[in-house]
Amino acid sequence: MEVKQKIQSFTDLVTWQEGHKLVLDIYKSTKSFPKEEMFGLTNQIRRAVVSITSNIAEGFNRKSIKDKTHFYVMAHGSVAEVQNQLLIARDVQYLEKSEFSQIANQTVLVHKLLTGLIKSLSRS
Repeated sequence: MEVKQKIQSFTDLVTWQEGHKLVLDIYKSTKSFPKEEMFGLTNQIRRAVVSITSNIAEGFNRKSIKDKTHFYVMAHGSVAEVQNQLLIARDVQYLEKSEFSQIANQTVLVHKLLTGLIKSLSRS
């Protein structure tokens, strides 16, 4: 039987860990975006994806359930923002379909994990 470890840091949250993988995927993928997008789509999608894990980290360290929920909901919104920007990147052919699919699937996973995290707070 697996022994569950106590979560002591935001980095122990599976939600943050999967979000961090998403950050790394986005940074890797956007390196190949056109240089003229450096201050456009590249910057926007990078800021949005970093916002996901930043809000998870900040929410984790808040004391009240209301504050925690607020930051996790903000992270949820940032996932939707990244999903929209990925669609744009795909449609303007900055991403290959296979790369898009892999990253899009990761956004769905992070979204589901955040939903579970938010629901767990409402049961507290």
